[in-house]
Amino acid sequence: MSHQPEQIKVTYHIDPAAERGIYSNSATIFHNETEFLFDFGFSLPGPTPTVKVFSRIITSPQHAQRLLQALAENIRKYEEKFGMIKELGSRSSTNEIVN
Repeated sequence: MSHQPEQIKVTYHIDPAAERGIYSNSATIFHNETEFLFDFGFSLPGPTPTVKVFSRIITSPQHAQRLLQALAENIRKYEEKFGMIKELGSRSSTNEIVN
């Protein structure tokens, strides 16, 4: 007989300051042995492209891995419903930059 883990219902409360969300078209990811750091920002066009960072998330490697798995699952579901996501160009440097 297999024992199923008990499902726990989680209730989320969104801070009023975060309710509207903020658009991001740029993300930079850094890491060290104990943390992953995600900077989200807005890429501004111009002669010298600039990214204005407006949110920084710092999390453990374990939570970063769970985020990766959740994002992959949600992209799979999105593509099943709406079709393949057209890939745009990406930049590379010493940091992992995703645009």
